[in-house]
Amino acid sequence: MTLCFLSPRFARRAVTAALIGFAITHTVVPAQAETSTPVQQNLPLWQTLPPTPVGLEQDANGLPVQAGRLRIEDGARIYYAEAGTGTPVLLLHGGLANSDYMSGLARSLLAAGYRVIVVDSRGHGRSTLGKTPLGYDRMSDDAVAVLTHLNIDRAAVVGWSDGGIQGIDLALRHPDRITRVFSFAPNITIDGVDTSADRTPTVHTFIERAAKEYAHLSHTPHGYKRFLKTVEGMWASQPNWSDAQVAAITTPMWVIDGDHDEMIHRPHIEHIAQTVPNAGLLLLPNVSHFAFLQNPTLFSQTVLNFLALPTP
Repeated sequence: MTLCFLSPRFARRAVTAALIGFAITHTVVPAQAETSTPVQQNLPLWQTLPPTPVGLEQDANGLPVQAGRLRIEDGARIYYAEAGTGTPVLLLHGGLANSDYMSGLARSLLAAGYRVIVVDSRGHGRSTLGKTPLGYDRMSDDAVAVLTHLNIDRAAVVGWSDGGIQGIDLALRHPDRITRVFSFAPNITIDGVDTSADRTPTVHTFIERAAKEYAHLSHTPHGYKRFLKTVEGMWASQPNWSDAQVAAITTPMWVIDGDHDEMIHRPHIEHIAQTVPNAGLLLLPNVSHFAFLQNPTLFSQTVLNFLALPTP
């Protein structure tokens, strides 16, 4: 079932969206039918890892795509791609991954008339690390630099995992550059993470896939071990926000997760939603940390419902 815990104002308006999301769970096209490669048979969706979608630059529903690599002052080059002409939505991927993971959602948003921007976070995918130590603040600043480069004053943010953490960082440090945040499977302290998750088949498969994708996309294809060590170093101490810091957020926000997330403790997700003022909490059924791959129809419709809510 879909569980929805909502606080006042912006979150209260989510009731209708959540009910629509519940209805979709009974009519959704299975993820297997939406991918070119079959997922594992005879397994619940939350135990599968469907293929990574084709990157936005390869196919953006026939729309022209602007793509490039923005040079940052410390020498990093940050890959981005954008398409569409409507309200801007910035999509941020999870750790070890790349922006291709968000491209299925990107195509749904483009079909609905939004302008979509995807970014490969610093060191990930087609982007380079640069000289500055990797951190959520640094990656968030990179995302803001991309928005500035594209002459976008403000954008909605949809982030998955590390991308969801970046969304929270943006709400804390750059609230003037974003309109709202859809934060899927984030954590605000390191104790929110299940450290045994890499022993689950789905997460283990993802890590193996991420290494192959890094070798294919990166300008340093043999540098995965260094990259992995850098990311693990960040995870060892970040994020580390106090409740008082998070309680100061004024940006409208939903905190979302799959009801079978392997990586983030459920009470931690609930705590974030309870701490961020007026945030909504939504748990998507029969999916895990990789919900957007496992049930892309449900995930995309949930994002669209969120984006359609009136600004409080």
